[in-house]
Amino acid sequence: MTSKEYLIEILKKDQVFKTGKFTLSSGKESDYYIDMKKAITEPIILKTIAELITQSIANENIDKVAGPALGAVPIATAVSLHSKIPLLMIRKEKKDYGTSKLIEGELNKGDNVIVVEDVTTTGGSLIKAIKTIQENGGIVKKAFVVVDREEGAVNEFEKENVVFEPLISVNEFF
Repeated sequence: MTSKEYLIEILKKDQVFKTGKFTLSSGKESDYYIDMKKAITEPIILKTIAELITQSIANENIDKVAGPALGAVPIATAVSLHSKIPLLMIRKEKKDYGTSKLIEGELNKGDNVIVVEDVTTTGGSLIKAIKTIQENGGIVKKAFVVVDREEGAVNEFEKENVVFEPLISVNEFF
């Protein structure tokens, strides 16, 4: 059975934690960076993440797996393939061409959805994706993140009444 400890081990082996000076997507400065884009291009890591999330939702009635573009789409795809639950992709903004949809994939009113993300700091981008799903009739049951930087996301998800489940926290890694 896949474990959190194994995920930490392979993330360390892949050297996804970098030290230095970095600006995060939230705009915050940090002396470390978690390069999950690098990690999720590795099949073993992606498979392990998919297995852990699928184990966590095994006894739940989940209709869709959603991931906001870009970093979460490979994770959501892997979970979808592993769990055999259909996929949704959430755009950051509507495009001026094609179908102009924010959600790619079929979301039906009342669908139970889990949302996945690679890394979260404050949870802002993931909460934006969750609100998009809710505004389009979906019911978000859980939000998964591979690594929680532990900088406020837990509180933000509590405010939104969404169950937040990090696979690992940054403190567990260090």
